[in-house]
Amino acid sequence: MIDEQTQLCSYEEMLLQESYSLGKEEKQKFLNKRLMELSRQHYRACSAYKRIVDAFGIELERLNSYYELPFFPVRLFKELELLSVPKDEIVKTMMSSGTTGQHVSKIYVDRKTASSQQKTLVKIVSSFTGNSRMPMLILDCPSVLRDRAMFSARGAGILGFSIFGREKLYAFNDEMQLETEQVIAFLKRYKGERIFLFGFTFMVWQYFYKALLQLKQLGIRLDLSNGYLIHGGGWKKLEQSTVSQEEFRNSLCEICGLQEIHDYYGMVEQTGCIYMQCECGHLHASIFSDVIVRHPEDFSVCEIGEEGIIQVVSTIPESYPGHSLLTEDVGRILGEDDCPCGRKGKYFSISGRLKNAEIRGCSDTYGTEV
Repeated sequence: MIDEQTQLCSYEEMLLQESYSLGKEEKQKFLNKRLMELSRQHYRACSAYKRIVDAFGIELERLNSYYELPFFPVRLFKELELLSVPKDEIVKTMMSSGTTGQHVSKIYVDRKTASSQQKTLVKIVSSFTGNSRMPMLILDCPSVLRDRAMFSARGAGILGFSIFGREKLYAFNDEMQLETEQVIAFLKRYKGERIFLFGFTFMVWQYFYKALLQLKQLGIRLDLSNGYLIHGGGWKKLEQSTVSQEEFRNSLCEICGLQEIHDYYGMVEQTGCIYMQCECGHLHASIFSDVIVRHPEDFSVCEIGEEGIIQVVSTIPESYPGHSLLTEDVGRILGEDDCPCGRKGKYFSISGRLKNAEIRGCSDTYGTEV
């Protein structure tokens, strides 16, 4: 179905599909239609996108596949203000995390894109957790959401995943001290029920796990054997501390009985289209997104099993041209349509970040002119 005003496929119709229901050929046809139309919309509405596409001599009408679409390096959002709608239609601005002195990415979201982000996230995650909302323990502090107009990656993640919570409790105060009595009372109140936990990987390890170790020394053990933890981001910091995924999972299981632990891969530049980790430990691309791995030398597409730079495409962004992005992460496609978990689509792994490298391209050419 085509909306005559926007010339975009109806996203509501896309949401009627199951998240991992399309095989390779059908999914590519589906993504080609949506992503080509998104590209044309951004070309018409975003002068920065148009200038960059024109500068590289790309004719969108001549492209046959979304594999051929121009891709922006994610750091471009740190250098340019990229919008495809009037600024007065922006309802929230999301920002990437960054260390002191660094530029941060700013992602401008209108009401329609925000709605699609939330609906897509619900569709993807509920295919793992089920449709019932659970008591939710947020492994962070409440001040993260203080400014509802300017969201950090942490704030956007907490707000997005909170929709799966029936009653919510922040596990930490604003000084990142565990609210021990409140957490114990919360777990007692919902004893025997499935508890949903959400947090960012580094925060879960650095604060929650270490707080549980301190409680253990006092003879206190929290029972989270009925817990369901979803966590993401921050592996770079943990890898620097030589904490592997296996150690992360085993340590949490030992300290509090937590067994259902699912990582996810995602970024603030493509909020909503996350890549959930299945029971087999594989990250999965849903029907709303895809992953392409490219050789760093010439950006040609890698074969299954070959390591390269991760490119991500998303069917969501309409208020900004973030539908085709080259990340600074390294990984490999492990297979497609044949994961033992039964979900269709590509499944992949992330090896880490590019070392001592900066992807150079669009932003260097047009950073000062657009």
